[in-house]
Formats: sequence, structure tokens, C-alpha cells
Amino acid sequence: MTPAITLAEKSGIAFHVHSYEHDPNNTHFGLEAASVLGQDPTRVFKTLLFAMNGDPKKLGVAIVPVVGQLDLKATAKAAGAKKAEMANPDIAEKTTGYVVGGISPLGQKKRLPTLLDASAAHFKTIYVSAGRRGLEIELSPADLVVLTQGKMASIGKESK
Repeated sequence: MTPAITLAEKSGIAFHVHSYEHDPNNTHFGLEAASVLGQDPTRVFKTLLFAMNGDPKKLGVAIVPVVGQLDLKATAKAAGAKKAEMANPDIAEKTTGYVVGGISPLGQKKRLPTLLDASAAHFKTIYVSAGRRGLEIELSPADLVVLTQGKMASIGKESK
């Protein structure tokens, strides 16, 4: 049981937990999840932390498809910041209480401004980390936005 799953249970939303054996040699956590779970990788989302306006302590959460990248300019605009950059992984782990590759947008130690890529609206349900490597939670994008008190925005871009 992780804080993410506990939050989903307490909220009373519909969700499913999917677990798989994580390969410790695989550092492409989201793509691994999509492959092992047999899911379209555009439906499996990764949780990234970004720092706003050059302040490593002013963080936000961005949730984008595992096959894409985070558009930092679009993210800054959606977050109401002048600029955004990827957060230091150590700070991300300390702030969320989760390890990189298992950071869930749900049940973090500190609630952060959260943005879900608008592409999630194309799916009835999406997959995000449930709080550890090898554990995914499937839920509706609308429920994810409500639980994170976040908003949808076009923050993703295709990988080059």
C-alpha cells in the first residue's frame, strides 16, 4: 500500500492497481510499464517535477505521456511562471516522498501545483505511477485532476 493508493481509496473514486516486476536495469520506467502492462504508451503517463523561475524550492508537478517530453515553455505559461526547468531528482524525491521512477502525482508529502497534459482527455482512463517502481494506478483523467487539485494544459510534446 502506498500513499497514492490510500488517497484513491479514501476518495471513493473508481481505480485499478496494476503491478509488475520492475527490471532494475531498466531506467525507462514509464515505457517499461507500458510494455509490460500491454498498454498504448500514449495512455501511460510519467510524473515529472519542475522548478519555477529558477527557484529549486518552488516546484510543480507535470504529468505527460511516457512517449513524449515536457514542453518547459508551455509548462511555465500554464503554471503562471516566467520559466520552468526540470527539478533536481534529489529534491524531487525529498519533496514527494517517492523515488525517481516511482513518483506518483497522488499522495505526495507536500501538495504542489499540478498540470496534466491535455492529451489525457482522449482516454477514459490513464495510468500513472502508484508510488513505486512496478506499480501503476489506472484512473480517469478527471479524477486525477480532482485528487491533485490540478488542471489540464497542453504541456507535452513529441520526443525527437
